[in-house]
Amino acid sequence: MNKTKLTNKEIAKSVFAFLSGMAFFALVLFLMLMLSETWQIFTYIREHWRNVLTIGVTVAVLSAIMYIYFIFENKEVLAKCSHIFEIFLLFSVGAAMYAIVARYVDPVARPGSFVAMMLIMLYRRRDAIFLNTVFAIIMLVMDRYANEQLTDFTLNLYVSYATFLSSFCSGIVAIFLFKNIKTRVGSVGAAFVLLLPVITINAALMLTNHGELTTEFILVDFLLFSALDCVFSVLLFFFILPLFELIFARLTPFRLRELTSDSAKIIKLLKRNALGTYNHSVVVAQLAEACAAAIGEDPELARTAAYYHDVGKLKNPEMFSENQGGENLHKQLTPELSVDIIRSHTRDGAKLIRKNHLPEFLADVAVEHHGTLPIKYFYAKALKMSDGGLNMGSYSYSGPTPTTKIAAIIMIADASEAATRSLSVRTPDKVEALVKSLIEERMNLDQFDDCDITMRELSIIAHTVTSQLTGVYHTRVQYPKLVLSNKK
Repeated sequence: MNKTKLTNKEIAKSVFAFLSGMAFFALVLFLMLMLSETWQIFTYIREHWRNVLTIGVTVAVLSAIMYIYFIFENKEVLAKCSHIFEIFLLFSVGAAMYAIVARYVDPVARPGSFVAMMLIMLYRRRDAIFLNTVFAIIMLVMDRYANEQLTDFTLNLYVSYATFLSSFCSGIVAIFLFKNIKTRVGSVGAAFVLLLPVITINAALMLTNHGELTTEFILVDFLLFSALDCVFSVLLFFFILPLFELIFARLTPFRLRELTSDSAKIIKLLKRNALGTYNHSVVVAQLAEACAAAIGEDPELARTAAYYHDVGKLKNPEMFSENQGGENLHKQLTPELSVDIIRSHTRDGAKLIRKNHLPEFLADVAVEHHGTLPIKYFYAKALKMSDGGLNMGSYSYSGPTPTTKIAAIIMIADASEAATRSLSVRTPDKVEALVKSLIEERMNLDQFDDCDITMRELSIIAHTVTSQLTGVYHTRVQYPKLVLSNKK
């Protein structure tokens, strides 16, 4: 659910996080200035205090603009301090790589699109474009105001602006390219595309303003270092992105695929200890992926969330029907105890996900996918054993209700898959009637009030689930009862 308003506590925390991140980033930039000054800090400040002040003011002003941008465009970033620290850490890593490559290789070889590649994997496209622009401006200011001091590698005017423009333009190209890249091989291919804007801009600004165009300059100083710009960007992207995924529990396309592979820890536990739940989750994942694609949500995120929505059943797998070998253990229990066991799997799932340091989104879906729905089987059983007048809330899941469209999709897909198994005849009409009744029941119980899902989207989901389920549970021609043998 998109955040529309920040609390006073969230505002205070976000301001503190921004100031802390800005101070850390400023320190990294200062260390970049020191890189060629043999660490004569006080002498450097005394001689070049105006330049240091200019760079500091630039960072402060652009940081304030960033904060204002997120206030109006994406409050979700400000609501989580980890996102703020992530941005400044990424800027710091990018700036450090700029300084190191410029110092020990060549300014033209600096990884201009690395930050943009990272941003599009971690944030929305609009946010990535804005942040890439901010970073490119800061690096331009560093080039211009550090120019006269950096005696070991002189950045002339054309190199500075060529670096800024190639960083900005190749970054924009990278943002649009990498948004749809789902494999690491595709990332390597994108590096060749990024070479086009880098070479074009360098040719426009450097070759046309260079005194003597020798073969060595064109092949080495221009073409080779321009190519190294893209190579370094992709290599850093491959190395740094997994660290950010781990540190900040981020769900990138690469991470999503890793989480749903057979080698993932919790997936292996499901297959070994709760095979019925695993098989159920695989079908739900197929439904959720199709539904998410149909309404414009992230299909891979929906697929991964579906794989993990029932992992709480690992605590007592034998207490759930899909994992039972025929004997129903709940026959020996009271309805109240059975409800406690069934209800707890949502909370247990969220705890298990957090314990394994997986992204919070997966925990949210695990705890939301049943909302506050009643556990009807045991509620009906309790009614039969009582004189009536039972509180339905005591036999319901504790919630909360879905707060995202993906959580709502998984709620529908989960119930539809389980209910369809009970149908003796699974014709498209019967499956469609069942799915629509499940959705209508959840609407009547206010389960979709917090996720901004529309009636049109629910209709699309119903149609998609129906078509998918009739494909999964299709009818087959009955095989003749013949005993075949090779004996004559």
